[in-house]
Amino acid sequence: MRRTVLAAAMVALVSARLAPAKEWAKAMFNATSHDFGVVARGSKVEYRFLINNIYLEDVHIASVTSTCGCTVPQLTKTTLKTYETAELVAALDTLRFSGPKEATLKVVFDKPFPAEVQLHVYCYIRSDVVFEPGEVRFGSVPQGQAVTRRVAVSYAGRRDWQVLAVVSPAPYLSAQVTELGRIGQTPQARVDYELVVRVGEDAPPGYFKDMLVLKTNDPNPRAAQVPISVEGHVTPALSVSPGSLVFVVRSGQPHVRTLVVRGSTPFRILRITGPDERFQFTVPGDARTVHIVPMRFVPTDTPGHVRGKIRVETDVAGAAPVEIQVNGEVIGGSP
Repeated sequence: MRRTVLAAAMVALVSARLAPAKEWAKAMFNATSHDFGVVARGSKVEYRFLINNIYLEDVHIASVTSTCGCTVPQLTKTTLKTYETAELVAALDTLRFSGPKEATLKVVFDKPFPAEVQLHVYCYIRSDVVFEPGEVRFGSVPQGQAVTRRVAVSYAGRRDWQVLAVVSPAPYLSAQVTELGRIGQTPQARVDYELVVRVGEDAPPGYFKDMLVLKTNDPNPRAAQVPISVEGHVTPALSVSPGSLVFVVRSGQPHVRTLVVRGSTPFRILRITGPDERFQFTVPGDARTVHIVPMRFVPTDTPGHVRGKIRVETDVAGAAPVEIQVNGEVIGGSP
């Protein structure tokens, strides 16, 4: 009787775990569909579906396929441990395809249980608008410097077609369009513009990826706005590593570390201060783009917490001091 009850309980438990087989995998996605709207021919456009493992078991994605060659899926990671995340990047092929397109991305899981999640992607690739290049790629931009990039915008169709404005999602990104010429008559007319995009001096450090939107006089409201991707990385004028310092030392035993301070151009370190007088630094006196700074922490005989910041001041004009967060512990001497 006991075995029967135990077996029934196990069956019920397994059934309860398998019952939502269609939903457990779906719950890990931030979205199951995305509409790109209208995009120009040749533009680089992608959307990243976020996958977050919210379960205790490891999750493994066996395969990802697309029902349309217009959308190419790629995973950043196939195995996710608890709370780990991955991205499924859905990239449009705007060179080989045009017109209204729809794709279903099938994501197949084999661990911890078999499941399939279907993601849906929609777009309209217009062949009458062409960007060259297909995206605005800035690469590495030094913080505090303004950098511009140019894109050729071509339109084939109505002779009176116009770009009215460019809308930017970020205050440090600005854009200007200049009409270069109009050739021919409708429907063979061609209109050419130059799009100049600028990253300003006030751009914060870090990676950015945004969409500029060209607003046109197209009578179709859906086609009146044409996006273009903008991507780059603003590198700080100064950086220091490690960004935080964590240590546990015994009283009376020095702790030695090395700090690395980097800049985009040669600079001098004026002074380095620690949370208290127990921190000692050997500061190079010349100008370099990379400074290797030996640090020595000499604890007293008194145990306790060590909290505060290491502050590095330089002669870089307009650059704020860089800081390292310190979280240490001094414990009793040798047992």
